[in-house]
Amino acid sequence: MFEKIEIFDKRFCELNTKLYDPSVASNADEYQKIMKEIKSIEPIVQKYREYKKAQECADEALEILNDSSSDPEFKKMAQSELDESKALLESLSDELKILLLPKDPNDDKNVIVEIRGGAGGEEAALFCSVLFRMYSMYAEKNGFKIDVINTNETELGGYKEISFMIEGDGAYSLLKYESGVHRVQRVPETESQGRIHTSTVTVAVLPEADDVELEINPNDLKIDTFRSSGAGGQHINKTSSAIRITHIPTGTVVECQDERSQHKNKDKAMRVLKSRLLDAEVTKQQGEIAAERKSQVGTGDRSERIRTYNYPQSRVTDHRIGLTIYKLEEVLDGGLELLIEPLIAADRAEKLKNSMKD
Repeated sequence: MFEKIEIFDKRFCELNTKLYDPSVASNADEYQKIMKEIKSIEPIVQKYREYKKAQECADEALEILNDSSSDPEFKKMAQSELDESKALLESLSDELKILLLPKDPNDDKNVIVEIRGGAGGEEAALFCSVLFRMYSMYAEKNGFKIDVINTNETELGGYKEISFMIEGDGAYSLLKYESGVHRVQRVPETESQGRIHTSTVTVAVLPEADDVELEINPNDLKIDTFRSSGAGGQHINKTSSAIRITHIPTGTVVECQDERSQHKNKDKAMRVLKSRLLDAEVTKQQGEIAAERKSQVGTGDRSERIRTYNYPQSRVTDHRIGLTIYKLEEVLDGGLELLIEPLIAADRAEKLKNSMKD
Protein backbone atom coordinates (compact mmCIF):
# COMPACT_ATOMS: atom_id res chain seq x y z
CA MET A 1 0.00 0.00 0.00
CA PHE A 2 2.71 2.48 0.98
CA GLU A 3 4.70 1.91 -2.22
CA LYS A 4 1.61 3.01 -4.15
CA ILE A 5 1.19 6.06 -1.91
CA GLU A 6 4.83 7.04 -2.41
CA ILE A 7 4.08 7.24 -6.14
CA PHE A 8 1.16 9.57 -5.41
CA ASP A 9 3.38 11.72 -3.19
CA LYS A 10 6.02 12.02 -5.90
CA ARG A 11 3.39 12.82 -8.52
CA PHE A 12 1.84 15.46 -6.25
CA CYS A 13 5.19 17.26 -6.00
CA GLU A 14 5.71 17.07 -9.77
CA LEU A 15 2.28 18.54 -10.47
CA ASN A 16 2.74 21.43 -8.05
CA THR A 17 6.09 22.22 -9.69
CA LYS A 18 4.40 22.23 -13.11
CA LEU A 19 1.99 24.94 -11.99
CA TYR A 20 4.91 27.38 -11.90
CA ASP A 21 5.83 26.59 -15.51
CA PRO A 22 4.91 29.67 -17.63
CA SER A 23 3.74 27.44 -20.51
CA VAL A 24 1.26 25.74 -18.16
CA ALA A 25 0.10 28.98 -16.54
CA SER A 26 -0.71 30.41 -19.99
CA ASN A 27 -2.63 27.29 -21.09
CA ALA A 28 -6.03 27.30 -19.34
CA ASP A 29 -6.93 23.75 -20.37
CA GLU A 30 -3.63 22.29 -19.22
CA TYR A 31 -3.76 24.27 -15.98
CA GLN A 32 -7.28 22.98 -15.21
CA LYS A 33 -6.22 19.43 -16.04
CA ILE A 34 -3.33 19.60 -13.60
CA MET A 35 -5.46 21.20 -10.88
CA LYS A 36 -8.04 18.44 -11.27
CA GLU A 37 -5.37 15.75 -10.84
CA ILE A 38 -3.91 17.56 -7.83
CA LYS A 39 -7.35 17.73 -6.24
CA SER A 40 -7.90 14.00 -6.78
CA ILE A 41 -4.67 12.87 -5.06
CA GLU A 42 -4.19 15.64 -2.47
CA PRO A 43 -6.31 13.95 0.26
CA ILE A 44 -4.19 10.78 -0.05
CA VAL A 45 -0.91 12.68 0.07
CA GLN A 46 -1.94 14.82 3.05
CA LYS A 47 -3.11 11.77 5.00
CA TYR A 48 0.11 9.94 4.14
CA ARG A 49 2.21 12.83 5.41
CA GLU A 50 0.22 12.76 8.66
CA TYR A 51 0.97 9.04 8.85
CA LYS A 52 4.72 9.59 8.34
CA LYS A 53 4.75 12.28 11.04
CA ALA A 54 2.99 9.94 13.47
CA GLN A 55 5.48 7.19 12.59
CA GLU A 56 8.39 9.54 13.35
CA CYS A 57 6.87 10.31 16.75
CA ALA A 58 6.47 6.60 17.46
CA ASP A 59 10.08 5.90 16.44
CA GLU A 60 11.41 8.70 18.67
CA ALA A 61 9.38 7.45 21.63
CA LEU A 62 10.60 3.88 21.07
CA GLU A 63 14.20 5.08 20.92
CA ILE A 64 13.81 6.76 24.32
CA LEU A 65 12.25 3.62 25.82
CA ASN A 66 15.11 1.48 24.51
CA ASP A 67 17.74 3.85 25.94
CA SER A 68 18.80 2.47 29.30
CA SER A 69 20.20 5.84 30.36
CA SER A 70 16.84 7.63 29.94
CA ASP A 71 15.20 9.15 33.02
CA PRO A 72 12.24 7.00 34.33
CA GLU A 73 9.86 9.94 34.22
CA PHE A 74 11.00 10.69 30.69
CA LYS A 75 10.35 7.05 29.75
CA LYS A 76 6.85 7.28 31.19
CA MET A 77 6.13 10.24 28.92
CA ALA A 78 7.64 8.39 25.97
CA GLN A 79 5.41 5.36 26.64
CA SER A 80 2.35 7.60 26.62
CA GLU A 81 3.55 9.18 23.37
CA LEU A 82 4.12 5.75 21.83
CA ASP A 83 0.64 4.54 22.78
CA GLU A 84 -0.97 7.64 21.28
CA SER A 85 1.11 7.35 18.11
CA LYS A 86 0.21 3.68 17.65
CA ALA A 87 -3.50 4.45 17.97
CA LEU A 88 -3.16 7.33 15.50
CA LEU A 89 -1.19 5.17 13.06
CA GLU A 90 -3.93 2.54 13.10
CA SER A 91 -6.61 5.17 12.47
CA LEU A 92 -4.63 6.85 9.67
CA SER A 93 -3.92 3.47 8.06
CA ASP A 94 -7.66 2.73 7.92
CA GLU A 95 -8.34 6.15 6.42
CA LEU A 96 -5.66 5.62 3.78
CA LYS A 97 -7.18 2.27 2.82
CA ILE A 98 -10.50 4.02 2.25
CA LEU A 99 -8.88 6.82 0.23
CA LEU A 100 -7.16 4.23 -1.99
CA LEU A 101 -10.43 2.51 -2.89
CA PRO A 102 -11.32 2.96 -6.58
CA LYS A 103 -13.30 6.16 -6.88
CA ASP A 104 -16.60 6.34 -8.72
CA PRO A 105 -15.75 8.44 -11.80
CA ASN A 106 -19.17 10.11 -11.53
CA ASP A 107 -18.79 11.28 -7.93
CA ASP A 108 -17.88 14.88 -8.77
CA LYS A 109 -20.67 15.33 -11.30
CA ASN A 110 -23.94 17.22 -11.20
CA VAL A 111 -27.02 15.01 -10.90
CA ILE A 112 -30.43 14.82 -12.50
CA VAL A 113 -33.08 13.67 -10.05
CA GLU A 114 -36.41 12.29 -11.27
CA ILE A 115 -39.21 11.73 -8.75
CA ARG A 116 -42.38 9.91 -9.81
CA GLY A 117 -45.50 8.96 -7.92
CA GLY A 118 -46.06 5.21 -7.61
CA ALA A 119 -48.82 3.42 -5.73
CA GLY A 120 -51.17 5.73 -3.86
CA GLY A 121 -52.55 8.17 -6.43
CA GLU A 122 -52.88 11.72 -5.12
CA GLU A 123 -51.19 10.82 -1.82
CA ALA A 124 -48.12 9.60 -3.74
CA ALA A 125 -48.13 12.81 -5.77
CA LEU A 126 -48.21 14.87 -2.58
CA PHE A 127 -45.27 12.93 -1.19
CA CYS A 128 -43.35 13.64 -4.42
CA SER A 129 -43.56 17.32 -3.46
CA VAL A 130 -42.36 16.50 0.07
CA LEU A 131 -39.30 14.70 -1.30
CA PHE A 132 -38.59 17.52 -3.75
CA ARG A 133 -38.63 19.97 -0.82
CA MET A 134 -36.32 17.64 1.18
CA TYR A 135 -33.78 17.40 -1.64
CA SER A 136 -33.99 21.15 -2.28
CA MET A 137 -33.24 21.96 1.36
CA TYR A 138 -30.41 19.41 1.49
CA ALA A 139 -28.92 20.88 -1.69
CA GLU A 140 -29.11 24.39 -0.22
CA LYS A 141 -27.31 23.24 2.95
CA ASN A 142 -24.48 21.90 0.80
CA GLY A 143 -24.23 25.01 -1.38
CA PHE A 144 -25.64 23.24 -4.43
CA LYS A 145 -27.87 24.85 -7.05
CA ILE A 146 -31.29 23.45 -8.01
CA ASP A 147 -32.67 23.84 -11.53
CA VAL A 148 -36.13 22.42 -12.25
CA ILE A 149 -36.37 20.69 -15.64
CA ASN A 150 -39.92 19.40 -15.89
CA THR A 151 -43.00 19.10 -13.71
CA ASN A 152 -46.39 17.43 -13.95
CA GLU A 153 -48.43 18.96 -11.15
CA THR A 154 -51.73 17.92 -9.61
CA GLU A 155 -54.49 20.25 -8.49
CA LEU A 156 -53.77 19.57 -4.81
CA GLY A 157 -50.17 20.76 -5.13
CA GLY A 158 -48.45 17.43 -5.63
CA TYR A 159 -46.41 16.12 -8.54
CA LYS A 160 -47.17 13.12 -10.68
CA GLU A 161 -43.53 13.57 -11.61
CA ILE A 162 -40.83 16.18 -11.30
CA SER A 163 -37.29 16.23 -12.64
CA PHE A 164 -34.57 18.66 -11.65
CA MET A 165 -30.83 19.13 -11.77
CA ILE A 166 -28.64 19.60 -8.71
CA GLU A 167 -25.39 21.33 -9.62
CA GLY A 168 -22.41 21.26 -7.29
CA ASP A 169 -19.04 19.63 -6.72
CA GLY A 170 -19.61 16.12 -5.40
CA ALA A 171 -23.40 16.17 -5.81
CA TYR A 172 -23.51 12.64 -7.21
CA SER A 173 -21.24 11.24 -4.48
CA LEU A 174 -23.88 12.21 -1.91
CA LEU A 175 -27.15 11.68 -3.74
CA LYS A 176 -26.43 8.47 -5.66
CA TYR A 177 -27.76 6.44 -2.74
CA GLU A 178 -31.25 7.91 -3.19
CA SER A 179 -32.23 5.84 -6.24
CA GLY A 180 -35.03 3.41 -5.48
CA VAL A 181 -38.54 3.16 -4.07
CA HIS A 182 -39.40 5.44 -1.15
CA ARG A 183 -42.41 4.35 0.91
CA VAL A 184 -44.50 6.70 3.05
CA GLN A 185 -46.92 5.71 5.81
CA ARG A 186 -49.21 8.48 7.03
CA VAL A 187 -52.80 9.68 7.31
CA PRO A 188 -53.59 11.48 4.03
CA GLU A 189 -55.02 15.01 4.14
CA THR A 190 -57.92 13.71 2.07
CA GLU A 191 -58.69 10.87 4.54
CA SER A 192 -61.56 11.67 6.90
CA GLN A 193 -61.40 8.35 8.79
CA GLY A 194 -57.88 8.95 10.08
CA ARG A 195 -56.57 5.70 8.65
CA ILE A 196 -52.88 5.29 7.83
CA HIS A 197 -52.21 4.79 4.12
CA THR A 198 -49.07 3.43 2.49
CA SER A 199 -47.92 5.04 -0.75
CA THR A 200 -44.77 4.77 -2.81
CA VAL A 201 -42.61 7.14 -4.83
CA THR A 202 -39.71 6.22 -7.12
CA VAL A 203 -36.54 8.28 -7.24
CA ALA A 204 -33.92 8.04 -9.98
CA VAL A 205 -30.56 9.83 -9.59
CA LEU A 206 -28.53 10.15 -12.78
CA PRO A 207 -25.02 11.61 -13.10
CA GLU A 208 -25.00 14.33 -15.75
CA ALA A 209 -23.34 12.99 -18.89
CA ASP A 210 -20.35 14.82 -20.33
CA ASP A 211 -20.41 15.58 -24.04
CA VAL A 212 -17.24 13.54 -24.53
CA GLU A 213 -18.84 10.47 -22.92
CA LEU A 214 -21.76 10.13 -25.27
CA GLU A 215 -22.37 11.14 -28.85
CA ILE A 216 -25.93 11.15 -30.16
CA ASN A 217 -26.68 11.00 -33.86
CA PRO A 218 -29.13 13.84 -34.65
CA ASN A 219 -30.87 11.49 -37.10
CA ASP A 220 -31.79 9.28 -34.14
CA LEU A 221 -33.87 12.05 -32.57
CA LYS A 222 -37.50 13.01 -33.05
CA ILE A 223 -38.15 16.49 -31.64
CA ASP A 224 -41.68 17.79 -31.04
CA THR A 225 -42.85 21.10 -29.65
CA PHE A 226 -46.08 21.60 -27.75
CA ARG A 227 -47.78 24.04 -25.44
CA SER A 228 -46.89 23.84 -21.78
CA SER A 229 -49.52 22.48 -19.43
CA GLY A 230 -49.89 22.41 -15.69
CA ALA A 231 -50.97 24.48 -12.75
CA GLY A 232 -50.62 28.27 -12.98
CA GLY A 233 -48.12 30.46 -14.81
CA GLN A 234 -49.02 33.21 -17.27
CA HIS A 235 -47.10 31.61 -20.15
CA ILE A 236 -48.86 28.24 -19.76
CA ASN A 237 -50.76 27.15 -22.91
CA LYS A 238 -49.90 30.36 -24.79
CA THR A 239 -46.77 29.39 -26.71
CA SER A 240 -45.36 26.11 -28.06
CA SER A 241 -42.20 26.37 -25.97
CA ALA A 242 -42.30 22.89 -24.43
CA ILE A 243 -40.03 20.25 -25.95
CA ARG A 244 -40.38 16.49 -26.30
CA ILE A 245 -37.34 14.56 -27.55
CA THR A 246 -37.60 10.90 -28.50
CA HIS A 247 -34.46 8.83 -28.95
CA ILE A 248 -35.70 6.47 -31.68
CA PRO A 249 -33.23 3.54 -31.19
CA THR A 250 -34.08 3.14 -27.49
CA GLY A 251 -37.54 4.69 -27.33
CA THR A 252 -36.39 7.01 -24.54
CA VAL A 253 -38.65 10.06 -24.25
CA VAL A 254 -37.74 13.28 -22.42
CA GLU A 255 -39.94 16.33 -21.95
CA CYS A 256 -39.07 19.80 -20.69
CA GLN A 257 -41.51 22.66 -20.29
CA ASP A 258 -40.20 24.58 -17.30
CA GLU A 259 -38.57 27.40 -19.30
CA ARG A 260 -40.41 29.95 -21.42
CA SER A 261 -37.71 29.66 -24.07
CA GLN A 262 -37.99 26.74 -26.48
CA HIS A 263 -34.20 26.81 -26.91
CA LYS A 264 -33.60 26.52 -23.15
CA ASN A 265 -36.11 23.70 -22.86
CA LYS A 266 -34.39 21.84 -25.69
CA ASP A 267 -31.00 22.29 -24.05
CA LYS A 268 -32.29 20.93 -20.73
CA ALA A 269 -34.06 18.03 -22.41
CA MET A 270 -30.87 17.04 -24.25
CA ARG A 271 -28.92 17.05 -20.98
CA VAL A 272 -31.48 14.71 -19.43
CA LEU A 273 -31.54 12.45 -22.50
CA LYS A 274 -27.76 12.07 -22.54
CA SER A 275 -27.72 11.27 -18.83
CA ARG A 276 -30.49 8.67 -19.18
CA LEU A 277 -28.76 6.96 -22.10
CA LEU A 278 -25.41 6.93 -20.30
CA ASP A 279 -27.04 5.59 -17.14
CA ALA A 280 -28.71 2.80 -19.13
CA GLU A 281 -25.33 1.82 -20.57
CA VAL A 282 -23.66 1.84 -17.13
CA THR A 283 -26.52 -0.21 -15.66
CA LYS A 284 -26.07 -2.76 -18.44
CA GLN A 285 -22.35 -3.02 -17.68
CA GLN A 286 -22.99 -3.40 -13.94
CA GLY A 287 -25.44 -6.19 -14.67
CA GLU A 288 -22.59 -8.16 -16.16
CA ILE A 289 -20.61 -8.04 -12.90
CA ALA A 290 -20.88 -11.14 -10.71
CA ALA A 291 -23.57 -10.64 -8.07
CA GLU A 292 -21.24 -11.44 -5.19
CA ARG A 293 -18.95 -8.57 -6.18
CA LYS A 294 -21.64 -5.91 -6.08
CA SER A 295 -21.80 -3.51 -3.16
CA GLN A 296 -24.67 -4.17 -0.77
CA VAL A 297 -25.43 -0.45 -0.74
CA GLY A 298 -24.32 1.05 -4.06
CA THR A 299 -26.92 2.80 -6.16
CA GLY A 300 -29.15 -0.25 -6.16
CA ASP A 301 -32.00 -1.46 -8.29
CA ARG A 302 -34.60 1.27 -8.78
CA SER A 303 -37.39 -1.22 -8.21
CA GLU A 304 -35.98 -1.94 -4.74
CA ARG A 305 -37.71 -0.45 -1.69
CA ILE A 306 -34.92 1.44 0.00
CA ARG A 307 -36.60 3.58 2.63
CA THR A 308 -39.78 4.02 4.68
CA TYR A 309 -41.01 7.32 6.14
CA ASN A 310 -43.48 6.63 8.97
CA TYR A 311 -45.28 9.80 10.10
CA PRO A 312 -47.19 8.48 13.17
CA GLN A 313 -43.93 7.27 14.76
CA SER A 314 -41.73 10.06 13.31
CA ARG A 315 -39.57 7.22 12.04
CA VAL A 316 -37.33 6.82 9.00
CA THR A 317 -35.91 3.40 8.14
CA ASP A 318 -33.31 2.70 5.47
CA HIS A 319 -33.80 -0.96 4.63
CA ARG A 320 -30.43 -1.46 2.90
CA ILE A 321 -28.40 -1.04 6.09
CA GLY A 322 -31.13 -1.65 8.67
CA LEU A 323 -30.89 1.90 10.02
CA THR A 324 -33.87 3.40 11.87
CA ILE A 325 -33.94 6.93 13.26
CA TYR A 326 -36.77 8.80 14.94
CA LYS A 327 -36.10 12.20 13.38
CA LEU A 328 -38.53 12.28 10.48
CA GLU A 329 -39.13 16.05 10.60
CA GLU A 330 -35.40 16.80 10.66
CA VAL A 331 -34.79 14.51 7.66
CA LEU A 332 -37.65 16.02 5.65
CA ASP A 333 -36.31 19.51 6.46
CA GLY A 334 -33.10 18.66 4.59
CA GLY A 335 -31.23 16.69 7.26
CA LEU A 336 -30.45 13.89 4.81
CA GLU A 337 -26.91 13.59 6.13
CA LEU A 338 -28.41 11.54 8.99
CA LEU A 339 -29.01 8.82 6.40
CA ILE A 340 -26.42 9.52 3.74
CA GLU A 341 -23.38 9.46 6.03
CA PRO A 342 -24.16 5.96 7.40
CA LEU A 343 -24.85 4.78 3.83
CA ILE A 344 -21.44 6.06 2.68
CA ALA A 345 -19.77 4.35 5.65
CA ALA A 346 -21.54 1.06 4.91
CA ASP A 347 -20.62 1.26 1.22
CA ARG A 348 -16.97 1.88 2.06
CA ALA A 349 -16.91 -0.99 4.53
CA GLU A 350 -18.32 -3.35 1.91
CA LYS A 351 -15.78 -2.21 -0.69
CA LEU A 352 -12.93 -2.58 1.83
CA LYS A 353 -14.07 -6.13 2.55
CA ASN A 354 -14.17 -6.92 -1.16
CA SER A 355 -10.75 -5.36 -1.76
CA MET A 356 -9.24 -7.57 0.94
CA LYS A 357 -10.57 -10.64 -0.89
CA ASP A 358 -8.69 -9.64 -4.06
